[in-house]
Amino acid sequence: MIKFNHFNFNVLDLEKSLKFYKEALDLTPVREKKAEDGSFQLVYLGDGKSDFTLELTYLTDRKEPYNLGECEFHLAFHVDEYEETYKKHKEMGIICFENPGMGIYFISDPDGYWIELVPAR
Repeated sequence: MIKFNHFNFNVLDLEKSLKFYKEALDLTPVREKKAEDGSFQLVYLGDGKSDFTLELTYLTDRKEPYNLGECEFHLAFHVDEYEETYKKHKEMGIICFENPGMGIYFISDPDGYWIELVPAR
C-alpha cells in the first residue's frame, strides 16, 4: 500500500511562517526535528483531522528568498466554513487569486507559496 505522508515548503523565516499557518489555516506543529549542528529545522504541521502534514524546512544560514519559478504548483484544502474563511483571508490581505466561476480562491504564504481553498461539498 502507498499513501500520502507529507508535503514540503522551504521557508525563510520559520516563526513568521508558523504564525501565518496557525492564523490563516489553524495548522499546528505535530513534530519537529532539529539538526545537531543547528543547520536546519523541520516542523511538521497538522490539521488535527488527517494524518497528512505540511513540512516546513528552515535552513538557518539561508538569507535570500526561494525562487519558486512560475509557482505552477500549490497545496489545497477543503474548507467547511468557506464564506467565513474567505472573509478572514480577505481581511488578512493574503488572497492572491480568485476564481469565482470555479468557486475557489488562493492565498499566498510569507514565502510566496500558493494555497488553494475549496469549499467542502
